[in-house]
Amino acid sequence: MARLLSGKEVVLSLNESMIQRVEVLRKRGVLPCLAIVRVGERSDDIAYETGAVKRCEKAGVAVERFQLPETASQTELLDVINRVNCDDSIHGCLLFRPLPMQFDDETVRNALLSEKDVDGITDRSLAGVYAGTKQGFPPCTPAACMEILDYYGIETTGKRAAVIGRSLVVGKPAAMMLIQRNATVTVCHTKTVDMPAICRKAEILIVAAGRAGIAGKEYFSTGQTVIDVGIHVDENGSLCGDVKFAEAESIVGAITPVPGGVGTVTTSVLVKHVIEAAERKQRK
Repeated sequence: MARLLSGKEVVLSLNESMIQRVEVLRKRGVLPCLAIVRVGERSDDIAYETGAVKRCEKAGVAVERFQLPETASQTELLDVINRVNCDDSIHGCLLFRPLPMQFDDETVRNALLSEKDVDGITDRSLAGVYAGTKQGFPPCTPAACMEILDYYGIETTGKRAAVIGRSLVVGKPAAMMLIQRNATVTVCHTKTVDMPAICRKAEILIVAAGRAGIAGKEYFSTGQTVIDVGIHVDENGSLCGDVKFAEAESIVGAITPVPGGVGTVTTSVLVKHVIEAAERKQRK
């Protein structure tokens, strides 16, 4: 039976640390603040926003919301981003994407200052991930994967790791973050030949394919650590991941559950980044 890498314990540890850091900032007259910018009424965006606001409240981080109708123009959205950029009381910004079709995603996301880009959406922030610098912040989901590895004491130095998925949101930054932690990393994707064989050789496997149940027993080996990033609704209306959990659990050494794994930690990482942005601003 695999060790369950519950996100709840990671969140509790992060919350304790964040509350302390916010208290230090408050004593210096600084209140960390997150701007949430949302266009339209997508149910998944609203659900994530609700969770983010709750996590901010628990940590003592303020929230300012900017909501635009789905019919808003690009100029209107850029005006909001400019307001966020120019407001010194706002330390981080969460911009919900994908945006409606009338927006040019590259133009909009790169209008945000990298120092306020707490979810790693700008080219400058991603460059910081690849260069290993403190320019901007990494995307929250791969950062949550690293938080889980850290909390449970899973060593990465010298380990073989595989990442399924090459998106800029999870796969590529996760691979770079593992490399920076001295792992030897293989990135798998739709053109990979014999993906199961590659994944079986990995001691750490991050599955971020965006396809429910893509990874079954042929992907796993004894003692592996498996981080399942996926979240889907199956035919029974239940949440599931990219990994066939029942098949993995009987083989691997440790695995994140879905729900209750990476997704649970992601919003806490967002709040952590806001606090860090406020701390960086204080150090300037």
